[in-house]
Amino acid sequence: MTLTPLTRPARLRPGARVAVVATSGPVSEERLAAGLDILRGWDLDPVVGTHVQARHDTLGHLAGTDEDRARDFQQAWCDPTVSAVLCARGGYGAQRMVDLLDWDALRSAGPKILVGYSDVTALHEAFAVRLGLATLHGPMVAAAAFVKDTFTQEHLRATLFDPESVRTLGLPTARPLVPGRARGVTLGGCVCLLAADLSTPHARPSARGGLLMIEDVGEEPYRLDRMLTQLLRSGRLDGVAGIGLGSWAECGPYEEVRAVLLDRLGGLGVPVAEELGFGHGETSLTVPLGVSATLDSEAGTLTLDTPALG
Repeated sequence: MTLTPLTRPARLRPGARVAVVATSGPVSEERLAAGLDILRGWDLDPVVGTHVQARHDTLGHLAGTDEDRARDFQQAWCDPTVSAVLCARGGYGAQRMVDLLDWDALRSAGPKILVGYSDVTALHEAFAVRLGLATLHGPMVAAAAFVKDTFTQEHLRATLFDPESVRTLGLPTARPLVPGRARGVTLGGCVCLLAADLSTPHARPSARGGLLMIEDVGEEPYRLDRMLTQLLRSGRLDGVAGIGLGSWAECGPYEEVRAVLLDRLGGLGVPVAEELGFGHGETSLTVPLGVSATLDSEAGTLTLDTPALG
């Protein structure tokens, strides 16, 4: 089955109420406060989930129990006064709570904006499969890039409020790993989460007709090789139209990472653009997932057919 565009939620308006929730790891109080101040500066009204600063009693890498995180997320999404749910940070834990969500209730709450990256990849995939909803692979409220980098902040703000102004994505660093031009529907996220999601209830069987946007953090080259090989062997990359590569922070020397990416992806016969500028880098673009777009690896651009939000 070829991927088709998903339903786009509505853009934000000044004064909109947005929820900030922890789906994965515990959140720094200082960074959370700084991120909330930025949102208020955009004339948004952020409300914080009950367990955003919680910590699991025995598993310190989790922001409270799986049930707590799922409940916070569901309450935020189903609140009719909330227009968007912004994840506070990544880490690990979204996979543990995603199966606890009531998808019928989420669907009934109507299309809303979901923003996050890293571990939130598990939710991006689930929202595509279960709700048919386009989402935003973008910076999280307590992430270092969002708190510290003005460009990262402005790109997310423009995407949320004025999506027509950010139809063409790509930083000056972008260049072709494999030259070419392709059109398809965007999907993706962290390579490790996409590989871990295989054969789960929320995993799509293939990326056929898709523009796969991938990045990761803290994965050595041989581990990236293993994950990409797993995606290839499973058939997940069968029929992919093109691939956009983001940041590979703390994954080792980029020359070694690049060699793995070229070895594993170069033989697919599709355009591959590297260093587009999304993910765990110091500057991070907001990339919509589930929309039709054109990837031009030689120009170093991803051009959206429609604005990210309606």
